[in-house]
Amino acid sequence: MELTPDAVADEHRWVRERADVVVPLVNAVRAELGERFATDVRPITREQYRAAVDEAFADGDLAVNAAALVGLLRELDVEGDYPGFVVDELLGRELAAMIAGNQPLRLLAEATFHYADVMHHLDDDAAGVDDLDAALAAGIQTRLPGWGWTEGESPFAVRGPDSD
Repeated sequence: MELTPDAVADEHRWVRERADVVVPLVNAVRAELGERFATDVRPITREQYRAAVDEAFADGDLAVNAAALVGLLRELDVEGDYPGFVVDELLGRELAAMIAGNQPLRLLAEATFHYADVMHHLDDDAAGVDDLDAALAAGIQTRLPGWGWTEGESPFAVRGPDSD
């Protein structure tokens, strides 16, 4: 694999074009998690998905690393699948975390990746593609607003003595 600016741009385009697969998965994950945690979580649109992808890939340092993981997962296939289970999980979890951002979103995306991965399986693609979709769904859904607890200021924020 050679990562050039053109290769990163190609992966960016591929991820953007995956909206028809990833957005329904994001919304299914949000609905399931919302039900489990007794909260309303707003669904996302294809436009929000594409804007979040553009934002992530606009950061060149993040873009090159995300593009590498996307490229690896797109091609990853292991005969018999199970021996490759660990590597596609590792790559998928890391991609979800990268897309989501800093803590605590990073950790939430990693956890959500496993949830999304269980919900999504493709039979006719390389084994890593369904993990790639789950990673994109977990990272994007965590990055985008829609969860009530992310909508306001945290009650745990500590202000300095001069911040009145």
